[in-house]
Amino acid sequence: MPQRWVATAPGGPQVLALEKYDVPPPGPGEVTIEVRAAGVNPADIKHIGRGDPADFPMPVGYEVAGVVTALGPGTAFSIGDEVVAYRVTGGWATALTVPAADVFSKPARLSFEAAANLLLVGATASEMLDVTGVAAGDTILVHAASGAVGVSVLQQAALLGAQVVGTASERNFDVVRRYGGIPVAYGDGLEQRVRDAAPDGVAAALDCIGTDEAVDVSLAVVAERSRIVTIAAGHRAEPDGIRHIAGAKPASKAYRDRIRPHLVALAAAGQLDVPVARTYPLADALDAVEVVLGQHPGGKLALIP
Repeated sequence: MPQRWVATAPGGPQVLALEKYDVPPPGPGEVTIEVRAAGVNPADIKHIGRGDPADFPMPVGYEVAGVVTALGPGTAFSIGDEVVAYRVTGGWATALTVPAADVFSKPARLSFEAAANLLLVGATASEMLDVTGVAAGDTILVHAASGAVGVSVLQQAALLGAQVVGTASERNFDVVRRYGGIPVAYGDGLEQRVRDAAPDGVAAALDCIGTDEAVDVSLAVVAERSRIVTIAAGHRAEPDGIRHIAGAKPASKAYRDRIRPHLVALAAAGQLDVPVARTYPLADALDAVEVVLGQHPGGKLALIP
């Protein structure tokens, strides 16, 4: 019988439970997907940490890759098509039914595990570059450049013709270099290291980690505060006059929905890679959550039903 993970109440990982459930048949404009891999993101857990208790139990998981097994009227897919889907509700599952508008052909170059982790970080990275107006010839600062969003930023910035100075721990410098960035180490003296790495100045800063150090150094090296964006330090946005984006905001959701086909096309053309560090059986989702929330996994994580 199909299974899925749900949050039984608002809270952290302790509220997650694996349950059996009946997958609804697809209605008009819907498809059913047999999940081959589900992406694991901090956002999956942040989403269940708040909300009206009346809305629970709540299915967990925003993105999947799999195979179409059933079609509702008015859909362009075929049974057996390999697909990715984002943003979905309840992706940590063996199967689910979703709107076909959120489903895209899986890039053949990507494994199911990589494809299941393409769109959430890819859309976030793309929006960060968009709102800061990054263009060819810019040198930009990316905090946490070796993390999941950072790696997508590195690749997409290179396609725009921008140079990235990326903060990382020294053990992850090779990751930053692999995707065309100039690595600099976190910690005391970061501002000067950034200035040394970008002697002609820094046009924009993209904060993927949310530390005070990241925001403070960004403010010091970027002249226009409108060209500083954070996805993790929302509390600094208003007092410091910088941008804060989040998937739940209407403008962010609209942009991320719009950019999905472009990201799929980049991946299909071999221009957007998704490093996968580890996979876990679906039943071991709590182990994956512990890693994604508490460590630097060195790439994306996927659940395998």
